Order: sequence, then C-alpha cells, then structure tokens
Amino acid sequence: MDRNQIIGFSLLAALLITYVVYNNYSETKYQEAKLADSIAYAKAHPLPKVDSSKLQTTKVVSDTLSDSARSTMPPALHGNAETITLENGKLALSFTTKGAFPTAALLKEYKTYNQQPLYLFNGKENMLSLSLPMNNGAMATSDLYFTHQLNKQSNGDQALVFTSDLGEGKSVTISYTLPANDYMMRTSIHTTGMTATESKLHWQTQSLHTERDLSAERMNSQIYYQYNDGDKDYYTIKEGNEQKTLDKKAKWVGYRMHFFSTALIADNGFNSADVRTTDKLDSNYVSQNKTTFKLSADNTQTIHLKWYIGPNSYKTLSSYNLGLDEMVPLGYGVMAFVKYINKWLIIPIFDTLSKFISNFGVIIMLMTIIIRLLLSFFTYKSYLSSAKMRVLKPELDELRTKFGDDQQKFGMEQMKLYRTAGVNPLGGCLPTLLQLPILFAMYYFFPSSIELRQEKFLWATDLSTYDSILSWQTHIPVVSSVFGNHLSLFTILMTASSLFLALYNKNMTPQDPNNPMMKWLPYIFPFMLIGVFNKMAAALTFYYFFSNMISIAQQFVIQKLFINEQKIHAQIQEKKNKPATPSKWQEKIEQMQKAQQEKMKQPKKK
Repeated sequence: MDRNQIIGFSLLAALLITYVVYNNYSETKYQEAKLADSIAYAKAHPLPKVDSSKLQTTKVVSDTLSDSARSTMPPALHGNAETITLENGKLALSFTTKGAFPTAALLKEYKTYNQQPLYLFNGKENMLSLSLPMNNGAMATSDLYFTHQLNKQSNGDQALVFTSDLGEGKSVTISYTLPANDYMMRTSIHTTGMTATESKLHWQTQSLHTERDLSAERMNSQIYYQYNDGDKDYYTIKEGNEQKTLDKKAKWVGYRMHFFSTALIADNGFNSADVRTTDKLDSNYVSQNKTTFKLSADNTQTIHLKWYIGPNSYKTLSSYNLGLDEMVPLGYGVMAFVKYINKWLIIPIFDTLSKFISNFGVIIMLMTIIIRLLLSFFTYKSYLSSAKMRVLKPELDELRTKFGDDQQKFGMEQMKLYRTAGVNPLGGCLPTLLQLPILFAMYYFFPSSIELRQEKFLWATDLSTYDSILSWQTHIPVVSSVFGNHLSLFTILMTASSLFLALYNKNMTPQDPNNPMMKWLPYIFPFMLIGVFNKMAAALTFYYFFSNMISIAQQFVIQKLFINEQKIHAQIQEKKNKPATPSKWQEKIEQMQKAQQEKMKQPKKK
C-alpha cells in the first residue's frame, strides 16, 4: 500500500472500527449485564412450567355446579380445553379449544442448537384474543370455549374452524387456513350479533431460546413494523418493560428472533398498535411481546389477517411482497446503502452457487474469488500506482532533502512531478473504496443468513455462530468482556493473515518519514478487531481470512507477471519529455497551494 492507500484505508477503517465496536462490543457488554439482571429477576419471579397436557384437562365451570345450572349457561362459557393440531410439511401448530388460538408452533425443517425439535413458541403464555362488545361490557375470545371442525381442501390446504355460541343469537367463528407447503397462515375472525366500529385484538408471544448464545439471541431480538404508507422501522428489545405506540395505520407488526420470525398482517391494516416487550425471563426464553391492535371489521363483521410463523429467510419473506424481508438485517442506519449490495450482488451470487454446491465453506471461497475477480481491474490499477510511486521515490527523496521543512513548496513540486510522470496519487485508494462497501455488506449478510445455520465447515460446527477452539467457564475480568469465554480460530487466522499482508507490503510501499504512525497502523489495526470479530459468525471471519489470502496471492501474481518497474521507469522518463496537460483535480490542488503560499507571504496586519 502506498501512502495515500494507507491514509484512505485508515480513515475508512476508523469508521469500521467505530461502527462495529459500537454495535458489537458495547452492546455485548450491555447484554451481559442485562442477562445477569434477567437471571436474578427470574429467580425471584419464577415462571410456571409449560405443560401442554394441562390444557386438555382444564375446566371452566366448578364441579359444584349442578347439571341444571350448567345447562342454562351458553356453550361458550363452559367446557373442557382440548388441543387440536393443524399441520403441513413445514409447520405443526397446536391450538386450544379454549380461546381458539395456537399455543405452540413447531418448525419441522429445523432443530435447536442442541438438536432438539424447534418450537418457535410453546405454552399458554402465547395468545391471540379479540375483545367482544357485550351488553354488560366486553368479553375476550380467549375466555370462551369453542367447538372445532378440521377440513382438508382439494388444493391440499387445511382449514381449522372454531365456533363459539354465546346465546341470544351471538356467536364467534375463528378460522385458520394453512397452505399445503407454506409458513403463511390465513386467519379470519367473524362475529354474529355483535357490531363494533373498532375492536381490540390482543397478541402475545413468548419466544423460546433456540440458538447457541442466549445473549446474542437477545441482542438480535427486534420489533419490526410497516405502515400502510410504506414507511417502516424497527427497534431492538431492551432491558425491562418497553412500550411503543404506532399511532397511524400499520400494515404489519413482526417479532424477529435472530433466525426466526412471527408477524401479523392485517388485510385492511391496523388502525393503531400498542407494543410492549420485555426480556425479564429465565434462560429458556428470549423475550415476551404483547401487542394490542385497534382494527375495524369489513361489512360482514369479519377481520381478515395473515400470520407468518417461520424462518427469517430473505428469499421466503420477500416472496410475499409485503415488505417482510426487512426483518432480515442486510444493512441499516448509516450503512443502509449496503443492503442494496446484498440484494443485487451478494445474495444472487450466493443463491446461484447454492444450487450447485452443498458445502457452504466452498461457496464462501467461490464468492470471494468471484468478487475479487470483478474488482481485479481496479486492483491492478492500484498495484500499478504503487509501482509508479516506488519508481519515483528517489526523486521524491531528493525533493524532500532540497526543500527541508518547507512542506508547502515540497507539496507543489511533488504534484508537479506526479503530473509530468502521469501518476495519480489517489490511484491506490480506489480499490480500498470499492472493497469497503463489500466488507460492510458481508458484515451484515453472513450473520443474518439462516442458510448458514448449523452448516459445518472444517472445525466449525455452525457457520452462523462463532467457531471455538478454546473455551472456559470462569468469567475473567476484561478478557471475558472483550473476547467472551472462547477463542475463535478463524478470527486468529484472519488476524495473522492481515499481519502477514502488512509485512508483505512493507517493502513494496513508499514510507513517509514525516508520518511514522502510518508505518505502524497496518500492524495495529488487526489486533484492534480481534475482540470484535471473536464473537462473530464463523462464516464472516472465514470470509475475511480467505479474502486476505486471495489478496496476497493476487498481489504476488500481478507484481511478478504484470508489473515491470524498469519498464514503468522508462515510460515515466519518456512522459517527462512530453508536454503534460494537468487534470482538473491537479489544477485545483495547485491553485489551492498557490493561494495558501501567497497568503503566507502577505504581511500581517497590526
């Protein structure tokens, strides 16, 4: 790297360090403290154990009631809770006849990190309930008993219809239709004899711990929502009870749990939504979310919903054309622009390679090679610029000796030398500028890709989380806060390859004796990132390591086979004898330098 490369890389690397450390290191320390508080809270406020079998024996009416008294009550107010299963090739949903809502969601194609059946949620803490207008107030559908009917349709879809009779011509019908091979369930709630201009719908979900690192899961637990006008936003679930009100019409609200999501979509939109979240739970749970929607039924007193329960897959979510793919964080905040690099470049390459190759480690290597080949022209120009700078180094040293401490004069003569030699001093920065957005895009892509979840490569058992060659249980002050309780081999290799690349470039890069910091920065920078990337997905750190190795090989080949410094020197000398036409950029620089020099010559006013 030449001096300008180092300057450009240093400035951009500083941005990378600041942003990554802010989003990872600081947040991780915060999550560790939060987890300790959550555990302490959970011990003081233990949750009841989830036992779905109890749902089948729960009774609403006391056994002390006589048969005659029970017979005078509407069917909706007495009965026994039963569990009904609605399933397809991807999902198995358990419903209770008391309330007519799903209490458990099993994703058939996935396992937990410990290779157990993966339930997105499971237990009576999960609920969907509509407030019904009654003569003496309101009644919730979650308190009613329903009869049910399971229908299999000709297209393979299954419909589960719940009906509750409240007497006096009043009833509620809740229908769930599960497509034959999809994660999007259609839901409708129809009321008879009860008219309301606006109703309240209560939705509660308690997400289960499914991944390796609970603190990382909680860090990635977020609420996403999109308004009917297209505006969308999200926020991360934080410590304690948090509340947010969506005060304009919303299209959908979704809960993201790192690799899995559940979202409720209203066909006519939600008039408003009050979202409450908490992570004050024991270690079996990630977060609990309670949302109260206000919405209106159509002319037939029916509310039409869609309910997504499934993986946080960009390909799957984008197929619905509802904006749900926003729950896959491919770039946000000041780095929102890299989501388009992921959508238009990285994901198409990844998906194409995945069709032919099953080993995701090999796919990552091929992706790296393809991207580097796409940038190879600019890389060649960078190395060519560095070679020209090395050829001009003796003449620059002479100018430095000639003008001594007069940096103003030295700068003007330096630009004149570059112009006559046909050298662009910023030519070495271009590849760095082009590669940095790719590095940022990969920073978001790999940790968010469910395709990499539980995929093995070399010693890494799961490319979606960190690889570990050494781990410990004891909390070590500072060390555990920075590195966690493990060491990642891919992170170590990434650091070692970065140092080797810096050493390889040492003799190839003209050094500025007036700025010794630039000399040592390439060696310091890798160590600054160890603590950050040690907790990152193995796929990401392997990509950075392999990219460094490609850089070393690429630089060796270009310098040995395509760059002849003697020939370059001869070409530069030939150009010096020809009249040079300065570029607009060079003219602007010279004008600024001359103006500064004239200003310094002017006598100071007394």
